[in-house]
Amino acid sequence: MAEMNVTPQSRRKAVRATSAGLGIAAALAGFIGLARWFEGVWVGDPYPVADPAATSRTLDERSQAVYDALALPDARLDTERSGVRAYTATYTCDRRGLRTWSDVLDPAPPSEPGVVSVSYDWTLRDVPRARAVTALKDARKELTRQGWRVTEHRDDRYRLELSMRPPKAGSSIAVTAYPGDRLEVSAYGECARYPAGTAMDSDGDPELADMRAPVQLRG
Repeated sequence: MAEMNVTPQSRRKAVRATSAGLGIAAALAGFIGLARWFEGVWVGDPYPVADPAATSRTLDERSQAVYDALALPDARLDTERSGVRAYTATYTCDRRGLRTWSDVLDPAPPSEPGVVSVSYDWTLRDVPRARAVTALKDARKELTRQGWRVTEHRDDRYRLELSMRPPKAGSSIAVTAYPGDRLEVSAYGECARYPAGTAMDSDGDPELADMRAPVQLRG
């Protein structure tokens, strides 16, 4: 078998070709990585995906837990002024990333399509301020024992309010006293993208589950 004669010049050419190939591959990989990074910066962090109906059921359950912790058996559900309602909102879910740089100049910037925030609230009546102060303290103590976290608790001449977050992320609850011996419980879900195929109501908004809380006051 004849021995292949590789000259130093041929060897140098092969080394240069291999080095050039590796350099091109590295440059291409770097370009792809940079493109992906820029796309992430341009679009921004993606919103989590959540079913609005499931979110509304969760808010219902958590607001029920708040009612139980308030320990106000003599309070009544205020069906005249606010009652019980649940709704979705898109205006609170801003677009993200550098692509929104011009939104700061828009008095009504567009929201992120397909992303909603689910909210749910109801109001109790016949809760004098002194009783509300005690109820909020009781709720704070009980819910903290259950693992909830207090984000704000105000008790001054301007406002009486308790805001808390349950152990699992994704929602918050606020209990606020208003004139007329009324106490409002509001539950908020974080902005989330609803899955494809989500059922819509007649207004074109995602359908929500039937609200039940507080079950003790609903016939």
